[in-house]
Amino acid sequence: MLCASVAWYLAHVSASYRICVHCIMDTSDPAIVFDDSGECHYCKSYQRVVIAPRKDPATLKLELEQRVEQIKRDGKGRDFDCVAGVSGGVDSTYVLLLAKRYGLRPLAVHLDNGWDSEIAVGNIHRALEKLGVELVTTVLDWEEFRDLQVSFLKASTPDAEIPSDHAIAATVFQTAWKHDIRHLAMGHNFATELIMPKAWSQGHYDWRYISSIQKQFGTRPLRDFPHLALPEYVRCRFYQAKRTLNVLDYVDFSRAHAIEELQRELGWRDYGGKHHESVYTRFYQAHILPTKFGYDKRRAHLSNMILAGRITRAAALEEISRSPYSSKELEAEDRTYVIKKLGLTEGEFDAIMKAPPKRYEDYPNMQSTPWYRAARRAVRTARRVAGRA
Repeated sequence: MLCASVAWYLAHVSASYRICVHCIMDTSDPAIVFDDSGECHYCKSYQRVVIAPRKDPATLKLELEQRVEQIKRDGKGRDFDCVAGVSGGVDSTYVLLLAKRYGLRPLAVHLDNGWDSEIAVGNIHRALEKLGVELVTTVLDWEEFRDLQVSFLKASTPDAEIPSDHAIAATVFQTAWKHDIRHLAMGHNFATELIMPKAWSQGHYDWRYISSIQKQFGTRPLRDFPHLALPEYVRCRFYQAKRTLNVLDYVDFSRAHAIEELQRELGWRDYGGKHHESVYTRFYQAHILPTKFGYDKRRAHLSNMILAGRITRAAALEEISRSPYSSKELEAEDRTYVIKKLGLTEGEFDAIMKAPPKRYEDYPNMQSTPWYRAARRAVRTARRVAGRA
């Protein structure tokens, strides 16, 4: 007998399955739209947002140098001139390397949520030691965080990693505010990260959403969890827009070349797939998402790479045809480890996997409130004023 999640997937996806003729995004994203030629709306957005306004390398280099000089001026007289979040992954470690090359003085920030792989921890410490960068680590209350993660699994939405993402953002911003550091050096890159369906994950900054799920499914209050309430959310959105340097948007970023450079200069070790520096992330993205929801985030990652010219569509289709796990043994090992660490029984986990999928919109969230719309207007107004200043 089919479990509820598989039956839902077959009913909603496979009956009218389509895949883009250009990238490999398909109807596993319920919001995808195709034109008459079979090209999806993500390809059109990529053309409009990334390709059309693309500048030549010399112009980008000059703009990066100008941004760096501004950051240095604003950091004069301070111990640090920017904050950089680190996870031990490719993007964040490469940003740290580039920041030091350009003469910046970053303060590295790491959130320890209890799921770091041994390889990721080693990558962080080797990079910091070789680059001479100071680290601030925030360690989450494990029992509190474990309870929140289980709450999200029970909520049955496809965004159970939102608690970690929210805590990371809160930690980075709050560290910058605490130390009066005016800039952030981040690893977001439009060219390789533009495509990601909202249905697969949303609510990263939504404290109302997170706290409402914990209230409904949790067993304890969130007393120590780093978070961004509405005033902090407004502040961080304005702060983020004006003072965030997305370093990788200014360079010809290739993940493969970055890995080679990090291995050569910092002794960096590869941990496998994108964002697999966390054991929970690896298990969630490689097992729970595709098994329960029919969502494979590799499809978005590979589509970005196709449009960025880093991989052919044929190679991407070959990659997506393979299991997200390198071996059945590793998948079974992760399953046993995650279930035990979360304090669940096999039966409880099986019930979570069989529960009907839900959506972000099925729970209280700030996007559905009048004050969220007012906050967005306030942010837009503040940005316009700052732009004229």
